[in-house]
Amino acid sequence: MSVRATKTLSAITSRSQLPKAQRLVVKVGSSSLTTMDGGISRERLKALVDALAAAAGTGTEIILVSSGAVAAGLAPLGLVKRPRDLATQQAAAAVGQGLLLAQYTTEFAGHGITVAQVLLTADDLRRRQTYTNALRSLVRLLNLGVLPIVNENDTVATHEIRFGDNDRLASLVAHLVKADALLLFSDVDSVYDAHPRHGGTRIPVIQDPSDLDAVDLGSAGEAGVGTGGMVTKVEAAVMSSSSGIPALVTSADNAAAALRGRDVGTWFAARNTRRSARDVWLAHLAKPRGKLSIDAGATRAVRSGQNSLLAAGITAVQGEFEAGDAVEICDQHGKVFARGLVNYASHELPAMLGRTTNQLSTWLGEGYERSVVHVDDLALL
Repeated sequence: MSVRATKTLSAITSRSQLPKAQRLVVKVGSSSLTTMDGGISRERLKALVDALAAAAGTGTEIILVSSGAVAAGLAPLGLVKRPRDLATQQAAAAVGQGLLLAQYTTEFAGHGITVAQVLLTADDLRRRQTYTNALRSLVRLLNLGVLPIVNENDTVATHEIRFGDNDRLASLVAHLVKADALLLFSDVDSVYDAHPRHGGTRIPVIQDPSDLDAVDLGSAGEAGVGTGGMVTKVEAAVMSSSSGIPALVTSADNAAAALRGRDVGTWFAARNTRRSARDVWLAHLAKPRGKLSIDAGATRAVRSGQNSLLAAGITAVQGEFEAGDAVEICDQHGKVFARGLVNYASHELPAMLGRTTNQLSTWLGEGYERSVVHVDDLALL
């Protein structure tokens, strides 16, 4: 199964077309599911399930990316607020994940819908084998009529392999399953040009990320028990729309209206062609450990999207990294234009620079015949 980009835009070009979508990824934040004291609200969860079930009943495939596991685990552990340390967050997630899924299972069962739990880490969408396995699993569940409920695997995720928030995870899942659109539900009904309390007005459509240059996203509100605010939702929406999949940002209270194609929230129009989730992860989320500077010929080859980066075209190496780490790739003018997963450690590369594959094989051994960054591990920015 190929993990390369699909060179098309989404068939859904406006919010009014959402009822015609074949496949949607819907993300809901913790603040949209919790009560004032931090526990999961059955009423809020049921309202969301009712809206999703209605859309599923018309033939739309739904993948739900749901926060709330940590929040659901707070009360059973006697915690009054979200813990700051990772170990306690993991403990709360371990307790809360089962409780959250049990509520979803019960509510969706009332509509005759079977759900499945899918837990992912960022590492799962970085490695080719687990990326492909995740795709196959999700698609098979959809083919069986099951509604997947995805969450970050907080119990085992470390700081180094975390998505950081479920908004970014949802964007990656949308690309993974080639969704028609991404819906991001929170406790804020739209993106505003300023805080609504200070006279801000709703922004109905974002055609280009530059439309947000004058917007103060930090004043749009915060999530109480979650990890993200409006900033992360807009970043996820831009990440998705800039890579071919449109996104809608609105409140969970507007879920039913949004799924019916009503004029709610802020619509982020799709731009460019679709990319694979792995490409999106490399371009937007991977943490570069170093930098490779390359010559004009190598720049042209890499920019084509059809060629791997070879040692012969590299002119300089910066940083300390190991094989498998992400690195930035710079053109001859020093501009970063790509990221990739490198096949060699930083201490190996200086002896390889400027040498052809045949020369490397002769001088250093057959293990050095491979490319420095394979084309499948490259993402253009």
